[in-house]
Amino acid sequence: MGSGFYISKTVGIVGILVGVAALSTIIALSVVYSQEKSRNTQVSPTNGGTTATSTTPTPTPSNKPWDQYRLPKSLVPDHYTVTLWPRLEPDSNTGLYIFTGHSVVKFKCVEDTDLILIHSNKLNFTRQENQQLAMLTSTSGAAPVPSIRTSWLQTVTQYLVLELDAKLVKDQSYQLYTEFTGELADDLGGFYRSEYTENNVTRVVATTQMQPTDARKAFPCFDEPAMKARFNITLIHDHGTVALSNGMEIGRCLATVFEQTEKMSTYLLAFIVSDFSFINSTIDGVRIFARRAAIDANQGDYALNKTGPILKFFEEYYNSTYPLPKSDQIALPDFNAGAMENWGLITYRETALLYGKDFSSNSNQERITTIIGHELAHMWFGNLVTLRWWNDLWLNEGFASYVEYLGADKAEPDWNVKDLIVLNDIHRVFAVDALTSSHPLSSNEEDIQKPAQISELFDAISYSKGASVLRMLSDFLSEDVFKQGLQTYLREFAFETAVYTDLWKHLQQAVTDTHTSLPSKVDEIMNTWVLQMGFPVVTINTTAGTVSQQHFLLDSNAVVTTQSKFNYQWIVPIRWMKTKAPQNIFWLQEKSVSVEDMKVGGADWVLANLHVVGYYRVNYDQNNWERLLGVLSTDHKAIPMINRAQLVDDAFNLARAKIISTVLALRTTKYLKNEREYMPWKSALNNLEFFYLMFDRSEVFGVMQVLVLLQEPRPCSGIILVTSHLPNHTLPPSCSHMHIQLKTHKNARRTPTHAPHTHPIHSGPGTAAHWVQPSPVTRYTLKPKLIRKQDATSTIVYIARNVIGQSLAWDFIRANWYGGGSFSFSNLINGVTERFSTEFELQQLKQFQLDNADVGFGSGTLALQQSIERTQANIRWRLENQEMVLNWFTAEGKS
Repeated sequence: MGSGFYISKTVGIVGILVGVAALSTIIALSVVYSQEKSRNTQVSPTNGGTTATSTTPTPTPSNKPWDQYRLPKSLVPDHYTVTLWPRLEPDSNTGLYIFTGHSVVKFKCVEDTDLILIHSNKLNFTRQENQQLAMLTSTSGAAPVPSIRTSWLQTVTQYLVLELDAKLVKDQSYQLYTEFTGELADDLGGFYRSEYTENNVTRVVATTQMQPTDARKAFPCFDEPAMKARFNITLIHDHGTVALSNGMEIGRCLATVFEQTEKMSTYLLAFIVSDFSFINSTIDGVRIFARRAAIDANQGDYALNKTGPILKFFEEYYNSTYPLPKSDQIALPDFNAGAMENWGLITYRETALLYGKDFSSNSNQERITTIIGHELAHMWFGNLVTLRWWNDLWLNEGFASYVEYLGADKAEPDWNVKDLIVLNDIHRVFAVDALTSSHPLSSNEEDIQKPAQISELFDAISYSKGASVLRMLSDFLSEDVFKQGLQTYLREFAFETAVYTDLWKHLQQAVTDTHTSLPSKVDEIMNTWVLQMGFPVVTINTTAGTVSQQHFLLDSNAVVTTQSKFNYQWIVPIRWMKTKAPQNIFWLQEKSVSVEDMKVGGADWVLANLHVVGYYRVNYDQNNWERLLGVLSTDHKAIPMINRAQLVDDAFNLARAKIISTVLALRTTKYLKNEREYMPWKSALNNLEFFYLMFDRSEVFGVMQVLVLLQEPRPCSGIILVTSHLPNHTLPPSCSHMHIQLKTHKNARRTPTHAPHTHPIHSGPGTAAHWVQPSPVTRYTLKPKLIRKQDATSTIVYIARNVIGQSLAWDFIRANWYGGGSFSFSNLINGVTERFSTEFELQQLKQFQLDNADVGFGSGTLALQQSIERTQANIRWRLENQEMVLNWFTAEGKS
């Protein structure tokens, strides 16, 4: 069997252009990457004046409180008064952009202590009259105030440490005053700097991203979610600029003072100084801020028009009025996440908030609507009621990732956007959760301590699996019962913190009050989904009438070493139909049971996981598979549209797990010539992408492409795959092949309001080759300033998706790894290694892991383990399936 690289002359020429473009991008990125590496090795962000830092002791393992990553429980903040002055011009002495500030935090002592620990990271403190880094006073006057004996910065655990000469007294309140300086860096975290060019003038924005642990980079604070407090913020800024924060501004004259916030967590704070303009709605108090040129071009209008209806929907859904007097949303040129739910001041990437109908894509419009829905959902679930610690992040983000579709559906009811959770979340996370290196939704609190461990939780499991299991829960309870429990939960814990089991208690009470029938209590059912990793494949044998479950693993040879007290069994709600007729829900609570109703013969057939409301895959006996394939071929609309997408996705992944044959999986695509709905096509496209990745360096690739060309109707030829889908999720009758519309904004880099999936380089399976657009790459990436740090990860990943750019991207990552920074390391590692399927690449991955063991992998630690496991599975799959796939495509091409 040949293992060479088979390409045509035309593809070869395109490949050369791609290679040049990719190399140009790598050169430019290397400059950005090296700058970031240099910045992350700096010890002190500022220098000079009256500011000083004390020497940090060399960290050694100890049981001292300042060597622990969690705060002691002895002090509880009540409110902060913070004044910050960001400089939008570089310091004349250091050349750095800086901010200065002073802060007073009032706190209550709940346990006698002679130690104050408060978070601080990369801040330099001005010594006070007492020659210490802070001043301590009493607010009650009832007891003498201890003096600060020593003070220092503990950089590893990110504390300002204050040792006192006497104990603080229980139930007494105190105030801590500090003055500090920090760098307004371009690192996308804490209080940071964003830049953009307008009318050939470089403009600077001071903005924030606190989640999860970067409020401590802006001012000293008790930076844990449970340490809720009120905040009085004042921003000093230049004439001609606008200051924003969580509260409504109440005074503005060089210094803008804001109303005191509600009681909230530090990670939800935001403050921004810019010269942006805004549009607003007088009806619901919504304001959209952005660059003046974007506002003047009406690019904020769509978001403004949709925010009000979504807010109104959530007020009704939660049965609770919006808890704040304003709702500001701002589009930032540089922003690492898609958006952030800061209470009252939501921050977005420009592509997640701004929309231009003349050049933005359909997918951009959908993305804006769902992201607004996601962030507004947090205003109650996450902000009003906050999870006590980051180990329950999945409930916060999973819930918002579920109900974002409900909010978007309210704003755009003609789009059927609620269905897309199946493609965007369920199918997406199945790929990760089918690995032995996956992890449960909820972790033990003591296992999540360090900032890097917290950051690692922001993954597909927390967001997409969380959304999937909560959607399943809402379905089997019914939406009304689910909302009833949710509403009482929000009322009890308003402005406080909770744990995920508190929600289960309220849902159980709703079940009891409504006499809803369940096979077990809510917590007993949900614990099987929350406290163990993975998910089951449910196998229905329609000949024998049996239903069974087993832990689904993509690699059938993988060994699960993580123990589960549930022995990888789940309590599974099965919605199903028999020959077009929906049946009553069936609960699978054992490993295997007999179900006489699921025993069929003749032309009858069984379809399970109706509308894919359950978080599991489904397999059938061969006879039922054949009957389902027959229905797809002759009367595909007899099967619900979402389940047609499910049959394709389940079949391909069952084949990868060697549960069914690869040929059977490929046969599920043959009916698609008659399919006009988007979701089944997209499901097939996603799965055939795996074939492209595995075989684009082999002779199989050419045969696959020939079959694609033979099946493609001429009116659709030439359409390239880039953006997502049509608003109504259907394909034009003349386009029966897997095409997605292309709307590329040629000035994508200079005007950031382009389609979210249009990157400087974008590759994917086309009709004749893996197409990219090299010209914009060479134009925009030869100058390093034209590659924003927020786009660095996605740019590298898109290079790696191209077969020629793959090795360039991987070599670049290996040569420049430094273990920390603003890049999204989990996405980076997964994206660059997804094509790996050779023993050589596996050994490179393992060597990369060894070579960088000292510096570590930060938020990419788990992603690296998953990449190794996935590569091992890919190697075996290629060896076992390449000849079979080649023969099938060859035979189909001749038929």
